[in-house]
Amino acid sequence: MTSFPLSHPDRVDGGFRPLKAWRHFRRLIADKEDTEQVFHIIESLRDKRFGKAAQAFFATPEGQKQLAERPCLPAMLDDHDRLRQLPEGSVGRAYVDFMEREGLTAQGLVDEFDKFRRGQPRYDDMLELYGNRLRDTHDLLHILTGYGRDALGEQCVLAFSYSQTPSWGTLFIAWAGAREIRKGFGRRYPIYGAVREGQRIGRTAQQIAHQDIGALLAEPLDAARQRLGIAEPTVYKQVHAMMRADGIDPYDLLGKKAAEAAAAPVPLAQAA
Repeated sequence: MTSFPLSHPDRVDGGFRPLKAWRHFRRLIADKEDTEQVFHIIESLRDKRFGKAAQAFFATPEGQKQLAERPCLPAMLDDHDRLRQLPEGSVGRAYVDFMEREGLTAQGLVDEFDKFRRGQPRYDDMLELYGNRLRDTHDLLHILTGYGRDALGEQCVLAFSYSQTPSWGTLFIAWAGAREIRKGFGRRYPIYGAVREGQRIGRTAQQIAHQDIGALLAEPLDAARQRLGIAEPTVYKQVHAMMRADGIDPYDLLGKKAAEAAAAPVPLAQAA
C-alpha cells in the first residue's frame, strides 16, 4: 500500500451545516444549471462515510492503479474524436452523443467545482482524488442508468449516487428536489417512487466510479448495464409516460408549462 495520505494533515473538517446546505439548495432551485451550488451542499453535509468510501476504493487494484498513474478523466472524457472511434452502441459513443446533445463537457463540471473552491486550499490526498473521480464520472451515471437531465432524472441519479457512495448531501438534494417537483402535482405521479427506485438500483449495482473507466467506455452499453447490475428505471419511465399523456413535458417540470398543466383541473374521465 502507498503512504499517500487519506486526509492531508492540513485539511480541516468544515462540520455538518444543514442550514447552509438549505440556503444553497434554494439557489439551486432558482437556477438548476447552477451546478456550483451542488458542491456547496455536498460539502456542507459531508460525514465520515466519504473517507471510508475513498479508503475502500484506493485499497482495490483499480484504486492503486489510479494512485500510481493519476489519469486525467476530464481529458479522456472530452476527447470526443477518440470516443467516436469506439463501436456503435458502446458506452463511449452514447456518452459523446449525450454530452454533445446537452451541450456539456467534463471540463465544465471541473470549472464549476473550481468556482466553489476558489480561494480555498487544495490538498494532495485520497479525499481530493476520490471527490474528483466522483465528480468526473457523474455524467456517465446518466448514460448507464438511463436517467435523463430532466429535473426528476437528476434527482434519481443523485439517489442512485447516494447508494453507491453514501453522502447526506446527495441524498438531501435528491429528496428535497423531488419534493419541489411534487409540490405542483401532489400524488398525481409517483415522483417519490421514482427516487426510491433510483436508490434501490444504486444499492444493487456495482460502484461505477470504481470501474476502469477507459475499459468501461469501450463496452457495449447493454452489456455494461448487465455486468454492473444496473436495473431498468421502470418507475421513472412510467412518470414520463404519464406526464406526456397529460400533455406535460418532463423536461419542464420546474418551468411555467408544468405549473400551468398541474393547476389545470383533472378531466372527469381520469377522475372517475
